[in-house]
Amino acid sequence: MQLRAPRHQVSRKSIVLWTLNAAIGWAVVLVPQLIVLLFTADAPGWQLALALTTAVLAIAHTVVMPSWRYRVHRWESTPDAVYTLSGWFNQEWRIAPVSRIQTVDTKRGPLQQMLGLATVTVTTASAAGPVEIEGLDLDTAARLVDELTTTTQATPGDAT
Repeated sequence: MQLRAPRHQVSRKSIVLWTLNAAIGWAVVLVPQLIVLLFTADAPGWQLALALTTAVLAIAHTVVMPSWRYRVHRWESTPDAVYTLSGWFNQEWRIAPVSRIQTVDTKRGPLQQMLGLATVTVTTASAAGPVEIEGLDLDTAARLVDELTTTTQATPGDAT
């Protein structure tokens, strides 16, 4: 097995998912700052500067990160291994040999359900933790889970 770029991109709808997640995260930070500014008659200049800085960072992150992350995220499943490349600023390459796979799970949060997306988690006997493929179309995720389950059951070994 070689470390190589996986073939498949995640769903384009992942850009919307990551944009919404970023916007919600930044709203949790920015809204309290704006509430303080609205209800403080003589707000110090540093509070306004902090809110403006937060807003600029939020906008930059929310606009840049999702498409950058989409260009990076890749996955592939072969009879021998599951390959992933994820991240955007810090990138992580992972290979999970099929013989080491212990479980294959699917999860869908509320935003993923709304967008028809899913995350497939491949748990292995690795200290690095599970391999996650986030942002798959629901049908692709179901096919991948079926494929990995079938391949894992046909692979000799005890996944340790």
